[in-house]
Amino acid sequence: MTVVGAGNVGATAAFILATREVANVVLVDVAEGLPQGKALDMMHSRSVCKFGPTVSGSNDYAATADSDVVVITAGVPRRPGMTRDELLAINAGIVRSVMEAAVCASPDAVFVCVTNPLDVMTQLAWRLSGLPSQQVLGMGGVLDSARFAYFIAQETGAAITEIDALVMGAHGDAMVPLPRLSTVAGRPVTDLVSADVADELVRRTVFGGAEVVALLKTGSAYYAPAASVASMVEAILTDSRAVMPSCVLLQGQYGVSDVYMSVPAVLGRAGVVAVPELPLTADETALLQASAATIAEAYAALAIG
Repeated sequence: MTVVGAGNVGATAAFILATREVANVVLVDVAEGLPQGKALDMMHSRSVCKFGPTVSGSNDYAATADSDVVVITAGVPRRPGMTRDELLAINAGIVRSVMEAAVCASPDAVFVCVTNPLDVMTQLAWRLSGLPSQQVLGMGGVLDSARFAYFIAQETGAAITEIDALVMGAHGDAMVPLPRLSTVAGRPVTDLVSADVADELVRRTVFGGAEVVALLKTGSAYYAPAASVASMVEAILTDSRAVMPSCVLLQGQYGVSDVYMSVPAVLGRAGVVAVPELPLTADETALLQASAATIAEAYAALAIG
């Protein structure tokens, strides 16, 4: 498999996948020496961590030929003074160049997009690829749900293994954390905390990434994003049919069409195997549709079909 982008997210994801013995990984980046150096460093840890798979680095997509999965982390973060439209334009150009090269090298691969703005970049990657939508998906929902689970654990004192949290919608301020459909040992969060506390858990989840950025002051989160994408790749490569909140193309589900957005999806070797529709309340559906509208508006701003 391939990870495009040898920055913090991409390199950490590659390391997690190797140490979990999920796959051999080719780490690709345009910066000469960067993927090679990080790959070599990982391989130096092999005897310590006791893993069999290899990690190699390259600046050439020829090294990635016939990958089963391609993860796209390449892109730039939003910098001070940069408008949202500027970020969209810059990362759209990067995604375009990546997809042209990666699809040519591995036309049968499943592509998992991590580049932000995630929902828009995932839809763009699909449009550029010419592939069936089942082969192109994005990561955001797993990460957002993991953050929600952490905040629920903090509030309730429950073990993280007892928590099943769910966030749907856009990966950003318009995400839709769902306390009613999130559980602690099988009990809905709404039965365990007050409405005010539930609202605060939702607020912290929505701004969880920004909280990390504010603390770091330079850079952004990468351990949790890398772990999230690694879990999706493992589900795909093992054909586990795990249900994971993933950025997928909706075609009528929840009253949303022609928009990529995070909803629970069944993941397997073919990519997106199915998109089961959860029974949402009218209010939850309205929030999800409003979230979808923000994605559609941002994608339209790209002026790309």
